[in-house]
Amino acid sequence: MRLHRDHGERTFRNRDDAGRELARLLTRRHSELVRNPDVVVLGLARGGVPVAAQIATALRAPLDAFVIRKLGVPRREELAFGAVASGGEPLISDRTVRDFGVTADDVDAVIARERAELLRRESVYRQGRPPTPVDNRIVVLVDDGLATGSSMRVAVESIRRRHPQQIVVAVGTGPPGIDIREADEIVCATIPSDFWAVGQSYRDFAQVTDAEVQNLLTTE
Repeated sequence: MRLHRDHGERTFRNRDDAGRELARLLTRRHSELVRNPDVVVLGLARGGVPVAAQIATALRAPLDAFVIRKLGVPRREELAFGAVASGGEPLISDRTVRDFGVTADDVDAVIARERAELLRRESVYRQGRPPTPVDNRIVVLVDDGLATGSSMRVAVESIRRRHPQQIVVAVGTGPPGIDIREADEIVCATIPSDFWAVGQSYRDFAQVTDAEVQNLLTTE
C-alpha cells in the first residue's frame, strides 16, 4: 500500500470541494487515469458520492455508488460486529460477537435487516440500472473521509473478491497513520495532526440524502 497526501492541512468548503482537490491530486500523480476506459469511480454511499462525482468528472470515468451497511450489536448499534457491502458476503468479527454475547439469531436478524436496507438504497440510487462492473478494472473507491477505516476496509475486501486490476482509495481526510493495507494505493487530501472526526475538515458537512445520490448518478 502506498499513501499519497497533500502537504498541509486544510478545511474544505463542502464535499464537492474535497472531490475537486482529490481529482487534482489523482490527475497530477496518475495522468494515465484520465479517459482510461478501464477506470471506474465508486463513491461510498452516501457521503462519498458527491466527492466521487467530482473525481469521475475529472477522470471522464463512469460513476457509481457503493453501499455498505454496518452490522450493529443489538441495543448497542453504535458498536459494529461486522458489515455487509454491495454484492458481497457479510464480514463478521467473531471476537466482537463473542465478547458482547451476540447470538446466532441476533446475527441473522441484523444481517437480514441491513441487507434489506442495502438493497433498498441500491434500488433507489440506480432505478433498475445494473451495478457498474469492476472485474479487471481500475477502481477508484472514494469517501469523504476515514475515521477508523473499518467501512473502507470492508469495501475494499468486497471489491477485491471481484478481481479488479487495482484499487485506489481516495478520501478527503483521515487521521495520522492512516492505513488501508488491503488497497493498492491511498490518496488523502488532508491529514489533520489533531484529527478527531471527519467533519472537522468540512465547513459544510450536512448529511447527504438518497435523493442527492440518485440525482448525481442520474446526471453523471
